[in-house]
This record gives sequence, structure tokens and C-alpha cells, in this order.
Amino acid sequence: MGLVIDIPAIAANWKALAARAPGARAAAVVKADAYGLGAARVAPALYEAGARDFFVALAAEGRAIRPLLPEDARVFVLSGHMEGEDLAGLIPLLNSPEQFFRDRALRPRGPFGIQLDSGMNRLGFEPGEWAAVRAEALAAGPQLVMSHLACADEPDHPANAQQLAAFRAMTEGVTAPRSLAATGGILLGPDYHFDLVRPGIGLYGGEPFAEARPVVTLSLPVIQTREVKPGESVGYGYSWTAGRPARVATVAAGYADGLARALAREGRLRLWAGGRACPVIGRISMDLITVDVTDLPDVPPALEILNARQGVDDLAALAGTIGYEILTLLGRRYERRWL
Repeated sequence: MGLVIDIPAIAANWKALAARAPGARAAAVVKADAYGLGAARVAPALYEAGARDFFVALAAEGRAIRPLLPEDARVFVLSGHMEGEDLAGLIPLLNSPEQFFRDRALRPRGPFGIQLDSGMNRLGFEPGEWAAVRAEALAAGPQLVMSHLACADEPDHPANAQQLAAFRAMTEGVTAPRSLAATGGILLGPDYHFDLVRPGIGLYGGEPFAEARPVVTLSLPVIQTREVKPGESVGYGYSWTAGRPARVATVAAGYADGLARALAREGRLRLWAGGRACPVIGRISMDLITVDVTDLPDVPPALEILNARQGVDDLAALAGTIGYEILTLLGRRYERRWL
């Protein structure tokens, strides 16, 4: 199984998103192992492209990439200062009064940022909490004051303007750099850009950045090919029965590799042999997928499930999920190769 990750495409997507917010500094979100694509490879490449600010979800993720980046890179931790965490070389984004006072007691001179809740009701200081500690927090010199949009991938959603207004109200008079926009927020326009933007899914070829260059190609090796007679069935539950003499290829991948059973539920999933699409038939099992290759003149050694013709968002639509989930669930059994 081969998962090919196009590092130049990731760098090009970062530059394209940075160009959408020319008045802001462009960071890079590399949490969840750079959305499953290998933060140890991706983060240094984005540094070379010009990124100096990196966002991870957990301190452990930050500790993994910190030694790989030059001294002038900053690594922000979105979960903030969790009890007992080693934050050496990292910048926690403090999410509550409890985190703020813990951080200042244990790291009185350590760099930190602040995350505000502008309406998502997930992480961050609520307005009342922020009002109570704002003066003390700002006096301590945060590196960043940020919030996160809940509906940025829906440009017309009223929550976007509401959160923008709330963030402005909570940060009025703040001189520290401010950040509100991830990929979707960048595309909403300059009102949302502030001082720093945080592209994430758009770096890796996902919506809502429709102009993104494709980043991943996933090919699945063909284990066996067999002839199936009309009336014979294939796979668990005999959910597919041949209506003509058919040739069926079995490839080495399944739901253990992040390719959910739901992908095949509507019968629209295709694997690709060059420019030719081959329908997936039967059920996706733990380790195997069966494909109707009857119309191919020759069966290649591998078939592609992710490529420029069928990207992560295409698979997500078939599975009833989002491209983020497709990327981050790609399994450990794939042999990864970085271009």
C-alpha cells in the first residue's frame, strides 16, 4: 500500500493561503501529525516555505516537532497548560482562569497566549472570565490572543459575523497580536484576518479551499484477480452478484486502514487505473476491498483510491463525513512516501 504525500503541494497551498491574507502573518496548523501526513516532514517544509508559527493540539505534539524547527519558530499548543505538562520551548494558549493562574505560578516568565470563546462554546475564556483577568493577563504580555470560528466553511452563516463582533468586543484595546481565522476564515475576507491567520485543512488539499493543489495519492496493491460467473456473488453478505461474466480484483486495504465501510454503501466508490474508473463491489471489510476490473484491458499491480480525480472530500461525501476525518484516519499500515 502506498501513500504518496506531495510536500511541494503543501508548501504551495500555504503560500496561496498566505497570499489571501497579505496583511497578516501566516501560520501553519500541524496538529494530529499534520492531519495524518507526517508532521516531522511537513513542519520543516513549511518553515522553509516561510511559516514561523505552528499550531498543535497537544503539548506532546509540540515536543515532537520542536527539535526539528529552528529557534525562531514558535509552537503554540491549543489545549493550553494542562496539569503536569512539560511546556519547555512551547507556547500554551491558555483557555481558562484556572489555566492562566497555573501557568503564571509555574512559568512566571514563560511565553503564553490566550484563547477566547467568541461563541463556539468549546475552548477559551468566556466573556465574564476574560473581563475578570484581562488586565492581569495583558500586563503579562501574551504572544497571541485568538479565537476560533465555528461556521467559517459556510460563508453566509450568521454565526460568522456574530463571532467576529464578539471577538472584536473582547479584544478592543488589546495591543497583542490577534488571530481569528483558520482556512475558512481566511476565505471570508480581510475583516477576519487580524494579525495572524492559521491555515490548516487547506494546506492538505481539503475544502473549503477549492483552489488547493491535491496533496495525497493512495494506491492499493492488487492481491488477486479472479473470474466470476453470472449469478455468483462476492464478499460478506453476498451484497453484490455478477450480472455478466466479470473479473474481480481484491486489493489490500479496508476499514482497518481508515477506509470506512460506509464508503461503499451507495455503490458509487471507484478505484482508478490511470484514467479509468473501476467500481468497488460488495462490502469493504477489515483488510480487503473488491473491485470490478472487467473493463480494463490489463489489471495493474495497484489501483488508486485517492488521487487528483478522487480527493479526500470526494471520499468524505461518499462516507457522509468530512475530509479532515478521511485524512486523519489513514492507517499506519500504508507505506508513506514524501515527494
